[in-house]
Parts: sequence; structure tokens; C-alpha cells
Amino acid sequence: MSEAEQPRLELFVKAGSDGQSIGNCPFSQRLFMVLWLKGVTFDVTTVDMKRKPDILKDLAPGAQPPFLLYGGEVKTDTNKIEEFIEETLAPPKYPRLAARNPESNTAGVDVFSKFSAYVKNSNPQTNDNLEKGLLKALKKLDDYLGSPLPDEIDENSADEVTSSTRPFLDGQDLTLADCNLLPKLHILKVVCLKYRKFTIPESLTNVWRYLNSAYAREEFSSTCPIDEEIHMAYSSVAKALK
Repeated sequence: MSEAEQPRLELFVKAGSDGQSIGNCPFSQRLFMVLWLKGVTFDVTTVDMKRKPDILKDLAPGAQPPFLLYGGEVKTDTNKIEEFIEETLAPPKYPRLAARNPESNTAGVDVFSKFSAYVKNSNPQTNDNLEKGLLKALKKLDDYLGSPLPDEIDENSADEVTSSTRPFLDGQDLTLADCNLLPKLHILKVVCLKYRKFTIPESLTNVWRYLNSAYAREEFSSTCPIDEEIHMAYSSVAKALK
């Protein structure tokens, strides 16, 4: 299919407080990253949910961004949009983004829920336990990032590979697994520092290697909302400890 035949692709994402910039929405960022990594030509339109623009009523009544316009087709479910992109924009023209190791898709799966419980809690007596729960989930992610994947182990080598220095969840390249987890990790980092004075411990060297590798990639760093947008989004969610 030539570029001329490629149906028009437009991604609608949640707008920030100014109605134009990128807002705080890990699902919007996830799909933005997927399309960017595919190397396809696409447009991004920010949707100001406070104004409920006509485009919402016309294209996806009742839907929240993100949604995708592909040719004349509208898709509104994040997981289904991701599946559709992976199946439609496929090799040989576009790279495959699915993780090779199934475990990469579930690594860090409970980090965001532990983070949410931690920042939404206003009771000082349960704060320590919730922080421990978050640290445990981060440690589990750190362990996964530090454990060699099957393709990092050379069965014919006498040297035993006991640790991994790979930059991303599934190896050297960003995959769908990273597009799902990284936006959430970024929110966690920004919100915990602002509302709990909590930072991811330096001892979790694998998590930090992962984050730093991601920030060095334009597909991630350029799709992140600015910190103030994240602060605003959590201003009524993150509870002060009384």
C-alpha cells in the first residue's frame, strides 16, 4: 500500500488545561507512542473535554479520548485500538511491536493500582503500609528488568548470565508492553514527588535504567504531558495526610 493509499489516521487525545496541549491521560499517551513507533503518518488532535466539542458528538458520542479515526472508521476502546494498529500496520512495511516474552506484558501490572491506593489515602496510620505495598510492586518490576530474558542467555556459553542490562521490558526495543507501562510510571514519579515527597529508591537500579532509557527516546519523552498537567489532574485525587 503506497502512502497515497494509506487511509488517513487521526488520533484524538485528551487536551490539557489550556484546551490545546497534551493532557494527563496514560491511555492517550500509550496510543500516541504506538503510532509513533510504527513510523506511520498520522495526525494528533487534542480534545478539550470541558467544552465537549462537536467532533465528539459527531464521531464518538459518549466516548472519552483517546479514540482513533482510520479512514472513515472510528475506534474508541484503547485495547482494541492497539490490537487494530498492530494487525493493520503490520510487517513488512511497519514493525511488529508485540512483546516476544508474555511476561513482559504483565511486568509491573500492579504498580499503578498500588500507587493509586497510596496517593488517595488520607489516613497517616495506613500510609506506611501502602508505601510498602508500592515499594514491593516496584521491586518486583525491578527484579523482572534485572533478570535475563531467554534470548539473552547463550546456552552454548560457559559464562552464566545472571543479570540483564536491557533498556526496555522486552529487550533492546520499545514494545506495546512499554507503551502501556511507561506513561503510568511517569505519572507515579511526578505525583509521588509532589504529593508524598516520595521518590523511586535509587537502589531500584533496573527501574531507573528503564526510565532513563525511555526518557532518552523521543517517542516517550515528547508524548509526556508537562508535570503541571499531571499535578492538576491529581490535585483533587491525591489526599493530604491528616
